[in-house]
Amino acid sequence: MPDYREKLWPNAWAFIVTALVIPASILVLVPISLFAGIVTAAVLYGGCVVLLVLASPVVRVQNGELVAGPATISTALLGEAIVFEAAEATQERGPRLDARAWLLIRGWIAPVVRVPIVDATDPAPYWVISSRHPTELAAAINESRTANVG
Repeated sequence: MPDYREKLWPNAWAFIVTALVIPASILVLVPISLFAGIVTAAVLYGGCVVLLVLASPVVRVQNGELVAGPATISTALLGEAIVFEAAEATQERGPRLDARAWLLIRGWIAPVVRVPIVDATDPAPYWVISSRHPTELAAAINESRTANVG
């Protein structure tokens, strides 16, 4: 069975944007103490970085299961995974999105993979998962699905 693993790390710009807490902290605390402002800025930015790293979900296909962040489903319950990139990915995340779909999307990762759910008892018609390697993810899901069914 195919194995696939990807951690959805934030892009560099996410870390740069969160660096805005540095001047904000210093500006708020400089009337009291420049040292306190610098220390607070360092602690807050460090906390932001830690949260960004800890909040990065893992997408994995292994042992006949698709794991996307906190959710797990057997690949036997999945239809054929489809890759969407560029404008098509934007449509999948927006205008064409079914409100019942289960999402693991990150704004800093453009491509998505849509995975239909063939289990009639599941309220979600499909999953939409962000991936930097959508072709490999879809191939792993589809191969695991075929191996799991056969």
